[in-house]
Amino acid sequence: MYRREFLTRTMAGAAAYSAFNTTVPQIASAASSQAAQVVGSTQRLSIVKRTIEVNGKAASVLGLLRADGSSGLILDADSPLDVELASQIDAPTLIHWHGLTPPWDQDGVPDNPAALIKPGESRGYNFQLGAGGTHWMHAHTLQEQSLLAAPLIIHTAEDKKRDEQEIVILLHDFSFKSPEELLAGLKSSGGGMDMSGHDMGGMMNMDMSGGSMKRHMGSMSMGRGMAMDINDIEYDAYLANDRSLDDPEVFQVEKGGRVRVRLINGATATAFTVDTGNLEAMLIAVDGQDIETIEGKQFPVSMGQRLDLVLEIPKEGGSFPILALREGAPQRTGIILSTPGAAVAKVAAIGEVDGPLVGLELEQRLRPVRSSADRHVDKSFKVSLSGDMAKYAWAIEGDALKVFPGDHVELSISNMSMMSHPMHLHGHHFQVVAINGQRINGAVRDTVLLPMMSEVTIAFDAQNPGHWPFHCHHLYHMASGMMTYVGYEA
Repeated sequence: MYRREFLTRTMAGAAAYSAFNTTVPQIASAASSQAAQVVGSTQRLSIVKRTIEVNGKAASVLGLLRADGSSGLILDADSPLDVELASQIDAPTLIHWHGLTPPWDQDGVPDNPAALIKPGESRGYNFQLGAGGTHWMHAHTLQEQSLLAAPLIIHTAEDKKRDEQEIVILLHDFSFKSPEELLAGLKSSGGGMDMSGHDMGGMMNMDMSGGSMKRHMGSMSMGRGMAMDINDIEYDAYLANDRSLDDPEVFQVEKGGRVRVRLINGATATAFTVDTGNLEAMLIAVDGQDIETIEGKQFPVSMGQRLDLVLEIPKEGGSFPILALREGAPQRTGIILSTPGAAVAKVAAIGEVDGPLVGLELEQRLRPVRSSADRHVDKSFKVSLSGDMAKYAWAIEGDALKVFPGDHVELSISNMSMMSHPMHLHGHHFQVVAINGQRINGAVRDTVLLPMMSEVTIAFDAQNPGHWPFHCHHLYHMASGMMTYVGYEA
């Protein structure tokens, strides 16, 4: 029996075993939803209010649902994105297609140039895709904190031929407070609950050659007057597909089967390390872009980034947690893979040790499947990321990012602040070409992490005219000033 056939037969039982409250549709695996897709037809997507259960309490959140009640979109690379987006909530909003390269007027950033979608209003989107990958869509407002986000999976012809089960995981951090309250608290308290969200014990040693950070016993001081801040918000829960480990989603998988996990870090302010436990994983793509395979059991993923992992389920079967470990803290979330009849043990939402710090060690090892040829650099820019923790104000300082169509651009980014910043460029994909001054043939991405006191250089081709945001994907850093624009000149 082929695994795709196996999945079709077993998904109904798996969904019944681990379903959400009936008022809340679960985020389906890509393969389980593929049959409902009509290639070339307009997809109708609604922005809605919905209710989920968190820590035993009802929570009102937002969502992006298809007509059948499932979350997100699954599209074919050889068809356009053709979406009718309707708002059913009582506040203006707009959705950004993270990882795609649409025309500027369809990018989804308020008033840049499109206006917000008003309550009850619908808006059409139509543009070519041209490539596959694991992407997502989310509000480009504080509503992102209220779970206004969903997967956006694009299948190629090669994807459809693979004999593997697909599972999509969308991570999030959740608070019963409104995002406005969270932001006000950060600004009024000089950066949050204790700015690090964690005990300031434990010394950091930074290996600048790799951009990695290693924790040692003692003080977390980085030197005189310097203290590294890891997390600045203590959330009420950390979610995978809208669920905490108190009630995780359980996916039924085949003994000896092959599983492709498409993981999206949709958290607004939390980086994770994905831990595959007893299963060795093959990392095959980042940010929807293929890479040379890297094997391992732990993979860092910062806000806005995505990972594609391939797992081989043992022939004897069993139950296999796939966990996301909160950076620098013991909280965790995740899902469970289980073969038929296997016992599913409870996994605590609080681990025994803190999650690893997220640095650039993996980034240095990533290599694209298709290496780009060396090109003459037409424009070189330098910017610096800075912040005033007392005022909770963040900034991007340096060169004005003005380009002409056809330019090959290099942008060097230095992080001089005491927090990490995942930097996202709209409308383009870029290649990581240097880390802390060392040239590399790095991965193609749309979001790259800048740990504190690090420098990363990216390169991209200016092929999509517009006025494109370049910003930190920590929602509250962006909302407090860490955003600039790449502007095209005629």
